[in-house]
Amino acid sequence: MNHLTYSLTDGVATVVLNHPPQNRIDEQMAVELAEAVRSITRSDARAVLLRAEGPDFSFGGDIVDWLDMDTDELRALFERYMSVFNAFERLPLPVVAAVQGLCFGGGFELALRADVIIAGESAHFGHPEQSLGIVTLLGGVYRAAERAGRARASEWALTSRRVPASEMADAGVVNRVVPDELLLKEATAFAEKIAKGPTRAYAAHKALLRAWAVGGVAAADETMFDIAMPLFGTEDVKAGLASAVAAYKAGKPRPVLDFQGR
Repeated sequence: MNHLTYSLTDGVATVVLNHPPQNRIDEQMAVELAEAVRSITRSDARAVLLRAEGPDFSFGGDIVDWLDMDTDELRALFERYMSVFNAFERLPLPVVAAVQGLCFGGGFELALRADVIIAGESAHFGHPEQSLGIVTLLGGVYRAAERAGRARASEWALTSRRVPASEMADAGVVNRVVPDELLLKEATAFAEKIAKGPTRAYAAHKALLRAWAVGGVAAADETMFDIAMPLFGTEDVKAGLASAVAAYKAGKPRPVLDFQGR
């Protein structure tokens, strides 16, 4: 049985965690996530929706086998997980995560790879690693800090506290909180909406944000025009500029375009 499934409908690639009862992340799920990333890269997808079956998003890593592994084996395992998670994060598409219930450890670290997190009111987030005497092995603490600041990220990591979705929204980690019964509907609708947007431009924004995360404003400025200028040769920009100029000359509101993603 698969621990993760992938499908593509109307330009939205949907990745679903389905490893009951806690959607724990194991080697099989990591392999299946890597396969999903490869499939998305080769597909006509223009947005990605990450969600999970069951009452909880994910309790994190499947720690049962860790006791029988030495340090070298564990490092190799975590490096494989990191590589797959980072490949998911670097997809040149907008990624939306829909999170319900408990979202802990590696599950939280996976959700943090999304560009937008929409959470149900039941959602709680946390880094349980402190209770095991380890750290957030897949980059969770500094990705949380990138969104919420060092002080909040430090507190969450040091205490392993279950942080409600409302607090995560106030801190800037979660984009918005919705009733649980509307979570899938709202997240899907948002993914479908952005799938009709200028896909190439969003990929460029993701690249600029990565440059900023690594080297700050100066690094992003340095790479800005290498990333941005190729957009002017795309069909979307040509159509967008032409329609905007025509509307301006006619004194009419700029029309809303249905971009083609190319």
